Amino acid sequence: MARPSPLGTHTLNGMTVTTAYPGRDGAHSAAACEQLFPDAVPTPLPSFAAVAEAAASGAVSFGVLPIESSLSGPVNETHDLLYGSSLSITAETVLPIHHCLVGIDVVPLDQVREVRSHPVALDQCRRLMAALPWASAVAAGTTADAAAAVAKLGDSSVAAIASERAARLYGLQIIEENVGDHPEAYTRFVSVAPYTRLDRDTGTWRTAFSFVTDHQPGALYRALEPFARHSVDLVQLVSRPIPHSTWRYRFDAVLGGHPLNAEIAGALAELRGLTRELRVFGSYPAAESNGVTTPKT
Repeated sequence: MARPSPLGTHTLNGMTVTTAYPGRDGAHSAAACEQLFPDAVPTPLPSFAAVAEAAASGAVSFGVLPIESSLSGPVNETHDLLYGSSLSITAETVLPIHHCLVGIDVVPLDQVREVRSHPVALDQCRRLMAALPWASAVAAGTTADAAAAVAKLGDSSVAAIASERAARLYGLQIIEENVGDHPEAYTRFVSVAPYTRLDRDTGTWRTAFSFVTDHQPGALYRALEPFARHSVDLVQLVSRPIPHSTWRYRFDAVLGGHPLNAEIAGALAELRGLTRELRVFGSYPAAESNGVTTPKT
């Protein structure tokens, strides 16, 4: 009997594809992986960095990572991993996020002494944490990791912020539903690979890139001006510190369009001449807030 592959695989355009995501089953990244690669059996890895390394080295065909929350903004670790590697974004999907407070038993909130979850999830549930001033917040690798840890600990005073699916998977009870600060919350996930897509289907596309300007008055204005002049929509702009360069920052951005479009190509060409560094992180079909786009090889 053949030994099963340890990697999540499926066939895409006639090719066998392997996939990976951070955390464990029940994590939101696992659901995103299933959306982007519906026929695969996704492989969990212990961290964002492990997923990026697996994709960059070719151990898997695609990694899937969260990159933006509609409530808390950019996921900094994913931005930094893209900047520090040879990876490009090949596709995206957006998932609704519904947080629950879960534990081994349904207990009154005043009996909860510790809440575990991913830092982004904790940030998205500030009202809940403000209502539990006596409870300590403990960071976990993913929301599913937090749920699994609570189940293993077996202490009714320790709860987790996680999905309903994670609660079912790890035999936990839902103490309170919909504990997020806002009724509508979404997270954008991307698939990453060590190459850049060259195709261009019909529909709406996005292009992600990063640039570094000089420390001069008006440097950022001059870098952005070509996008306005070429009528290019800049849909995201994030500043991040540059590793090993104290007080130096780069700008990660996403624009609406494809580099093969004349307007996009012209704006990026001008940007290259106005900045110290320009890196393109890939072009990919844009996903609607409740839609799914499927990556291609």
